[in-house]
Amino acid sequence: MRVTVGSTNPVKILATQNAFSKYYSDASVEGVKVSTSVSPQPVGIEETVRGAVERSKEASRLVSDSDFTVGIEAGLIPIPCTLTGYVDQQVAAIMDRDGVLTIGASPAFEYPPVIVRSVLDNRTEINHEMEKLTGIRSIGRKQGAIGFLSKGEVERAKLTEQAVLMALIPRINVELYFKKQGTPRRDSPGGSTSGSS
Repeated sequence: MRVTVGSTNPVKILATQNAFSKYYSDASVEGVKVSTSVSPQPVGIEETVRGAVERSKEASRLVSDSDFTVGIEAGLIPIPCTLTGYVDQQVAAIMDRDGVLTIGASPAFEYPPVIVRSVLDNRTEINHEMEKLTGIRSIGRKQGAIGFLSKGEVERAKLTEQAVLMALIPRINVELYFKKQGTPRRDSPGGSTSGSS
């Protein structure tokens, strides 16, 4: 099974490999560089989801023989009653050869107020601000801000993996989400590679 991630970030590729491997023993994951219409630092759930979907679709266009393509985007999501008004959340979009999309999201967490203010006021990227705060170069391609903020308890790959796993939920429960009975989807673990709904 060929899975293509719309990113060359090793964290996103590893997270996707880990998630798919739980259900598909033959999953082979690669990454491709893509561009999207969203800003370098998405703000709001709509822009974040759009970024993930565009990454998945662009990966499908570039690698047309993929069984699945995966787009992953992290964004600042407005949430009431938080210290800063925002949380960070990863969104994953998985598309199959039929063009069917499934969406999932990770747990969410807050950045320090100084980071959120700087990102929103200066329209900079969180990774850039976190590099300045922590002194860790390319932090987003390593443990991520969550690795630093959780003091190593949760690293970015694990957080991203959760988003991909949530997007896989309909695909590993085909009978509950895709009602056409008797024709397993190609993405069903252990199912036919030729059926569709």
